[in-house]
Amino acid sequence: MRHAYFHIPFCRNICSYCDFCKILYELNQTSEYLTALEAEVKDYYNNETLTSIYVGGGTPSVLSPAELQRLFKIINQLKRTSDCEITFECNPEDITEVLIDILKLNGVNRLSIGIQSFNSEKLKFMERQAEFENLKNKILMIRNKRINNINLDLMYGIPGESFDVLRHDLKMLLKLEPEHISPYSLIIEDYTKIKINGVAPLDEALEAKMYTYISKKLRKSGYRHYEISNYAKPGYESRHNLAYWENKEYYGFGLGAAGYLNGFRYENTKSLNDYSAGKYRLTQALVSKQEMMEYEVMLGLRKIEGISLQKFFDKYEINLQDVFPIKPLVRNKDLIYKDGYVYLNPEKIYLMNEILMKLL
Repeated sequence: MRHAYFHIPFCRNICSYCDFCKILYELNQTSEYLTALEAEVKDYYNNETLTSIYVGGGTPSVLSPAELQRLFKIINQLKRTSDCEITFECNPEDITEVLIDILKLNGVNRLSIGIQSFNSEKLKFMERQAEFENLKNKILMIRNKRINNINLDLMYGIPGESFDVLRHDLKMLLKLEPEHISPYSLIIEDYTKIKINGVAPLDEALEAKMYTYISKKLRKSGYRHYEISNYAKPGYESRHNLAYWENKEYYGFGLGAAGYLNGFRYENTKSLNDYSAGKYRLTQALVSKQEMMEYEVMLGLRKIEGISLQKFFDKYEINLQDVFPIKPLVRNKDLIYKDGYVYLNPEKIYLMNEILMKLL
């Protein structure tokens, strides 16, 4: 066990596409929540040394300086390695010198900033804020404070979005020279504002072309495409997210957080009342060996390098091709086998879900 995720559900406003566990920020709720979060950590943390910690949401950066100090007092109880990757999610409008000083003081060495777009129409649709020159100055300030591992999120595939808009967003994003870029296509999830409003998704063929364009552009710009929706300059791949894709165990602390501990996968309640009362777990189930192997395939094929057949055998004492129909998918070029790895055909990455259906 070497990884932990902390969920901070509070947001200043609710984005139109968001289906994560979130609550509008109110001062009278945060104190109660942090008390419950501390109690959950005390109940479940088993004194392991962690190599990655991720603080996500929601919007962790919405917390006040005093609330942030209290949050890190909880987090700092966890043992960690000297080079532990500590990521903190923030929105552009929340970034101030005070925020960065608090994060730096508490060991945060990686920021993930939710840009999504610089286009006014896209931002209006998503109900978000971002302005290039302002963000450029904030990133300069962050780097002056010696945090030099920055991820920027980009969202594409917005209904009505043109290639020109996408090209401009990507051009401006690259000008900021982040170490890591996470481009995500819009997924219209249940119980989101856009789903309720009946928004239709972008044409799939156009969205696939956008994906291909992004991939080529970022790789040409020196970023390594290491996971379906993630690109990094060499050495800046997300250690924490790789733990998910490599099917490693991790703590999930907080409202609606998911975790994988001692062979059990669990999901926390999304009810603040239940969580505050110490009723943390909503579901918990022991994962069978077959389910573990299925997770290994589903998550491992998200990595561009794919799945090592030797590592799979070492972990499960059975050959991958004896459990899943690998060979026919290699023959029809859905999958590629090379140098001991099985991975998605780069030309069919966008069809991952369909390929997984054939596999599982």
